[in-house]
Amino acid sequence: MMSKLNKKKIFNDPVYGFITINHTIIFDLIEHPYFQRLRRIKQLGMTHLVYPGALHTRFHHCIGAMHIMQKAIEVLRSKGHEITDKEAEGVSIAILLHDIGHGPFSHALEHSIVDGISHEEISTLFMDELNQKFKGKLDLALTIFRNQYKKKFLYQLVSSQLDMDRIDYLKRDSFYSGVSEGAVNSDRIITMLTVKNDELAIEEKGIYSIENFIIARRLMYWQVYLHKTVLAGENLLVNILKRAKEIATNGEELFCTPPLKEFLYNQYNLQSFKDNPKILKTFALLDDIDIMASVKVWTNHSDKTLSTLCKMITNRDLYKIKLQKKKFDKSEINDIADKVKTKLKLTDHEISYFVFQNSIVNNAYNPKMDNINILLKNGEMLDIKEAADTFNISALSTPVKKWFICFPQH
Repeated sequence: MMSKLNKKKIFNDPVYGFITINHTIIFDLIEHPYFQRLRRIKQLGMTHLVYPGALHTRFHHCIGAMHIMQKAIEVLRSKGHEITDKEAEGVSIAILLHDIGHGPFSHALEHSIVDGISHEEISTLFMDELNQKFKGKLDLALTIFRNQYKKKFLYQLVSSQLDMDRIDYLKRDSFYSGVSEGAVNSDRIITMLTVKNDELAIEEKGIYSIENFIIARRLMYWQVYLHKTVLAGENLLVNILKRAKEIATNGEELFCTPPLKEFLYNQYNLQSFKDNPKILKTFALLDDIDIMASVKVWTNHSDKTLSTLCKMITNRDLYKIKLQKKKFDKSEINDIADKVKTKLKLTDHEISYFVFQNSIVNNAYNPKMDNINILLKNGEMLDIKEAADTFNISALSTPVKKWFICFPQH
């Protein structure tokens, strides 16, 4: 009995205060090396280059998302919606492990050293393997995670436009970055949750909290996630890894930690992970430390492009970046490229690592993806876009695309 009691640990979280574990299997999953790896992966990648406090990890976020999931279950049960203990455990596991497949620096790795694999796909592979280790105890969690369970609202709690993931990361990222515009009232949102026709919904009196949630999301994207200096840092890291991969592909010797070496010197896609379980085990050893240790050593590499890029990131001498609503004119990009090429004595191929154009999209609310339902007092369900009495929500459901150009500062 003592060992079971011992698994009901308490975490002291700076955002929510004390977090308790409701299921003993949750403790065992948190203890597993695959989950402990998330302590070594920053939640916000390169954002600390702009907001020095944004050094929290995926570990923090997953524990927080699990906590508010437990709160949501309590609220829905109190309103007469049946959630069995097995379902409560399954949906809590699904949210706890939703980010377990994230690579170093969150999204940077997905665009550089693995071939078109999303972190969601790798999360599912990790969950499948953990399910084997735990002798099928994650069956229900996986069914919910894959949206194959009969109660669809449980999946919506894990993945939708009003899921526990988003509520936690907005509140947490706002707290650690110090950007108060992103603060959402998670208690109010959770308290207003309900279910109608197997769809997650918000009671009508919670409508203003949801409007604030969508506005906070838009502001956090412009001020934090898509902040131009953050974009400059992330694109710099992506280009470092791409250049390192290019050097490795040419068969040149490159210092790197053993797990990083595996991914730089080999081409792996999703099928590779499925065919060879060892690749997932190697991926489980890869974290931010591997990348930064290698980047520090590469500052002295003989390849000028790689060493210059690595010096830029270690010294925070980031790209200069310009943002605008329309695509940059080719002649403007070519003029900048010619100047940089002459100054740094670069080849036509090398210049692409220093001068380039790309785009970003901010879509705070996308009714085409799924709806945030408002349950009116008369029992009718309306999409937030129709139910809201502020014009803002209609405007915020239109994606905003911006183009940016990066080039060296000096």
